[in-house]
Amino acid sequence: MAQAKFAQIKQFILSRIETGEWQENDRVPSENQLTDLFACSRMTARRALTELVDSGVLERTQGVGTFVAGLKSQSSLLVIRNIADEIKDRGHGYSVKQLELKQIDASAAVANALGLEVGNPVFYSVLVHCEQGLPLQVEERFVNPKLVPKYLEQDFTIQTPHEYLSAVAPLTEARHTVEAIMANERLLQRLAIEATEPCLQILRRTWSRQGVVSFARLVHPGSKFKLTSALVNK
Repeated sequence: MAQAKFAQIKQFILSRIETGEWQENDRVPSENQLTDLFACSRMTARRALTELVDSGVLERTQGVGTFVAGLKSQSSLLVIRNIADEIKDRGHGYSVKQLELKQIDASAAVANALGLEVGNPVFYSVLVHCEQGLPLQVEERFVNPKLVPKYLEQDFTIQTPHEYLSAVAPLTEARHTVEAIMANERLLQRLAIEATEPCLQILRRTWSRQGVVSFARLVHPGSKFKLTSALVNK
């Protein structure tokens, strides 16, 4: 019965979004309200909301509530291409250094980004992508092992994580946060830059139909990277 209630709650929310009754940034009913409305346990209501948050349909603000996400409109403004293709399209040589590829325990930040519990195992990789032999991007990526169980078996000097994940867990949504940062000592060494050079950091969460696939931190030297996007009214 709990499973039927869980499915009913998800369908209730999705149908109101799809019909336009609930718009982007509209607040959806709370766990307590859904519990009363569907005569179910609070755990059942929480599970329905959490899965819709993890799939990018809803977004939750601690202490405020749960809202209809604006994910699709945001992701349409910024497309992150496979960096190997970008470099090759410029007619330049691409190379990569694989620094780490292992399983770790999820920190609070990583667990939250992937929709997991703190301490759950996650797959972790660090690569330095180079253009003409010079570092262009440090890619630090956390991957949900439930959705991509063979991630640690890959050789990312042959294909990038972006290429592999696109093949085995086709991406349906993505959210990006872009900001300027100053590199710490480890990033300075990996990017071979001076301490005075600012960097561009892109935090990227990606979803497949099954949930959050990965959370990546992409860092570029400010002098070697330019981010562009286009918005077209249709």
